[in-house]
Amino acid sequence: MARQLSLFEGNSRGSATRRAVSVAAAEVAPEVRDLARQLPRGLRLGTSSWHFPGWRGVVWADTLLPADLARNGLSAYAQHPLFAATGIDRTFQSPLTARQYGSYAAQVPDHFRFVVRAPGTVTGPWHHGEDGGRGGPNTHFLDASYAIKQFIEPAIEGLGTTAGPLLFQFPPLGRTLTRSPERFIARLHDFLEKLPRGPLYAVEMRDARMITRRFFASLKDAGARYCVGVHSRMPAVATQAAAMSGFGPGPLLVRWSLRAGYSDEEATSRFAPFDRLVDEDAATRESIARLCSATLAAGEECTIIAGNKAEGSAPLTLIRLAQAIVAAVRERRLAAGT
Repeated sequence: MARQLSLFEGNSRGSATRRAVSVAAAEVAPEVRDLARQLPRGLRLGTSSWHFPGWRGVVWADTLLPADLARNGLSAYAQHPLFAATGIDRTFQSPLTARQYGSYAAQVPDHFRFVVRAPGTVTGPWHHGEDGGRGGPNTHFLDASYAIKQFIEPAIEGLGTTAGPLLFQFPPLGRTLTRSPERFIARLHDFLEKLPRGPLYAVEMRDARMITRRFFASLKDAGARYCVGVHSRMPAVATQAAAMSGFGPGPLLVRWSLRAGYSDEEATSRFAPFDRLVDEDAATRESIARLCSATLAAGEECTIIAGNKAEGSAPLTLIRLAQAIVAAVRERRLAAGT
């Protein structure tokens, strides 16, 4: 597993304090600023993280080290007119403190929102063995008390009003659980019911077999939302949207994570350094735009998070997606005569 980047590295006892590096925002092209002004209210676009040097000229003015961007780049990222959200994915590896979350919140404007990924110790049924394979059972799997103490309370305290959806993204669960989806669905429902009311909880899966009418009914009953996960392990966006239709309106969360046909390793190898669109996915883009347009027309909010492994460069993916959403909203309004 790759070593995490930390905003707080270099501050531990016995190590030298690292000099803060200033990160300047790139000059945004006039056509992108004009596009941002056309975005409909209620829509937030953002990337899954922000520490990539390959975004120079689009997000950053200069080429800097990933560690410097991780520590000091968030303020510059938040100046981009298209970006009103980002993911905090490092929480999947280990919990953060309220103070660490507060450091993120202090770097962004009030309208900005973070999509925070729950620790894998909550969503993974098994520990990882030393050889990378499956270890023993994880006693914190779907443990509500642990999730509240280690994830929800620190995130809400530290992020305050910038806290967006709190995401429980489940990895592939294995045949022990997927052969009996009803048992997992019941356990998930019990877990969600025990969480404090107030935050927006979202659930993302990596097992298509779990996506049943009972699954969506259970989420609705527990007051949680489904996160449309664009990933090579999951059905197409239109298929997921059709499956969750009929369960009432609500805010939409989409995470466009991985191009169909690729593994994580293959996408990283082909797309790095994430400075251009390598393999565009127009069908997914149009599906997300249509789903977002319908959600906004119903008066609900949309948060769309894109990663580099979607097409090659998350910021450039979001520019193309913003264009598609603006066009879809305009088309819907024309069709409705408004």
